[in-house]
Amino acid sequence: MTSQRARSLRQSATDAEKLLWGAVRDRRLAGLKFRRQQRMGRYVVDFICHDRRLIVELDGSQHTVVADAERTAFLESQGYQVMRIWNPDVFRNLTGVLETILAVAEGRLFDGPL
Repeated sequence: MTSQRARSLRQSATDAEKLLWGAVRDRRLAGLKFRRQQRMGRYVVDFICHDRRLIVELDGSQHTVVADAERTAFLESQGYQVMRIWNPDVFRNLTGVLETILAVAEGRLFDGPL
């Protein structure tokens, strides 16, 4: 996966990615620094907070269980916790999604599917 691919993904963000990015960029979520569409090995992750070793992945209909499991295993092997959030949840309950991300980042909540 090249840097050019990550750049392309940033430029063609989904509506859910745009909405979540607007809420977490510029340290808007409790001062946490997130980056979007960052390379991790052969993958590009949707959102990453290096300080908290947290990755937030937005999932839509294009995701497959097997591929996601392999990807998550790799990312966890690098010392990151991976949260998976369904795109519709971002639209229906952005406040709840942000509260959950913050709780996981602060270690108050063990991550699982939302």
